[in-house]
Amino acid sequence: MIPVHAEAGKNSRSVTVTRSPFTVPGFRAGTAQSGMRYKGRPDIALLVCDGDPDGCTASGVFTKNAFCAAPVELCRKHLVRRKARAIVINAGIANACTGEEGLRNAFEMARLAGSELGCPEESILVASTGVIGMQLSTGAAAKVMPELTGSLRPDGWEDAARAIMTTDTVPKMASTRIEIGGKTVTIGGIAKGSGMIAPDMATLLAFVCTDAEIDSEALEYWTRQGADCSFNSITIDGDTSTNDTLIVLAGGSAGNQKIRDTLSEESRIFGNALGAVLRDLAIQLVLDGEGATKIIEITVSGAESASGARQAAFTIANSPLVKTAFFGEDANWGRIVAAAGRSGIDIDPEKTTLFFDDLCVFRAGSPIHGEQIEERASRIFKQKQIRVRLDLGMGDASHTAFTCDLSFDYIKINASYRS
Repeated sequence: MIPVHAEAGKNSRSVTVTRSPFTVPGFRAGTAQSGMRYKGRPDIALLVCDGDPDGCTASGVFTKNAFCAAPVELCRKHLVRRKARAIVINAGIANACTGEEGLRNAFEMARLAGSELGCPEESILVASTGVIGMQLSTGAAAKVMPELTGSLRPDGWEDAARAIMTTDTVPKMASTRIEIGGKTVTIGGIAKGSGMIAPDMATLLAFVCTDAEIDSEALEYWTRQGADCSFNSITIDGDTSTNDTLIVLAGGSAGNQKIRDTLSEESRIFGNALGAVLRDLAIQLVLDGEGATKIIEITVSGAESASGARQAAFTIANSPLVKTAFFGEDANWGRIVAAAGRSGIDIDPEKTTLFFDDLCVFRAGSPIHGEQIEERASRIFKQKQIRVRLDLGMGDASHTAFTCDLSFDYIKINASYRS
């Protein structure tokens, strides 16, 4: 069990998140092998909410990339209703930059799943991940759709997490249980992604289901709040995908009084827990970054504005020089302050302090000298998880970004991604 401090809204309540297999009452997951690109492994997954064929409460956050994929366009259209019954996901082919044919294929995937489940195709959401520019084989999907729906079971989440993987090395799952109004509420989700990940929906797919009873406006609010403190606070390589998708479904079988007011205590408890699950999934993505050997938490504090703190944090987190220093275990603090200095925000070097974990290495425009400082800093850089804090001493705003190091293997993986 991993305690995660969530940053949803203003609630500082601690939530315990587990990465073990889970079930969410009222939901089932299944997988199949379509063979569209990968052979000998499941490559298509289906997540279904039992009950109303018209669907349950749903919300989504998607890529801001102008070349958004066909399934993103479909989801945006179908989520106007703020309801969905199921999500069908394929791995290996992104169905991005595929024109009208690609859009028709995305809608055909929804039609196939809806027909097999006996529900309107407008209640089906679609997600894809993989190589850009390749067309989906809807014929292959049609052949395995009966098998896919037949595989649905309450404990199928781990299989689904594996089916949606591309360059991921491990499946990613997170869940928690909380009490709302005397009722137990479950929130569980899966995600995939290890490269082409940066804010603005940092190729990322995430699907979270809950049995909470919550109206669409409150779910939309907490989904966006949760995305901002999780998937929009990580970066692996500074690239934003064409397919980034976060979908949250709320089935309502927990029996809690319906959450409507985002300011209510019950709503904050839910939002804090959803944020914790999303944040843990986001951290798992960074831990599994392509070629990554370390995860680095970079906090910029003491900034004049939250936007400035965020801008500086991500300038540092995306710097190839900073990331290679972490890989080489070279405690080169100069690269960090230099990156912050070019971030475009107001910084006074005389007010700036830099810490590696709790070790101060730079203060008031000058390094902290000493052989012991250098030795301790070098030891910190050998850790698998490292905290960096840059205090600007100019205000009260802060932002934390998560990144990983940049290794030789990242180049190898992405130099031959299509082969």
